[in-house]
Amino acid sequence: MSIDRIVLAFAGTMVLLSLALAYAISPWWLLLAAFAGLNLLQSAFTGFCPLAVILKKLHFQPGAAFR
Repeated sequence: MSIDRIVLAFAGTMVLLSLALAYAISPWWLLLAAFAGLNLLQSAFTGFCPLAVILKKLHFQPGAAFR
């Protein structure tokens, strides 16, 4: 699995987890979804993603977005 797909899967998981926690516990958990969305947006423009850096150091194969 490439870094690109792992980053997308992780972001999607964080959004779904945030929605579940907001429904079950507190609407403040929606800030996690906002953070994940903002991080995806900034990485689209800058090419920098903290998770991608960590995965690259763990020797995962980069995809087209995070070379």
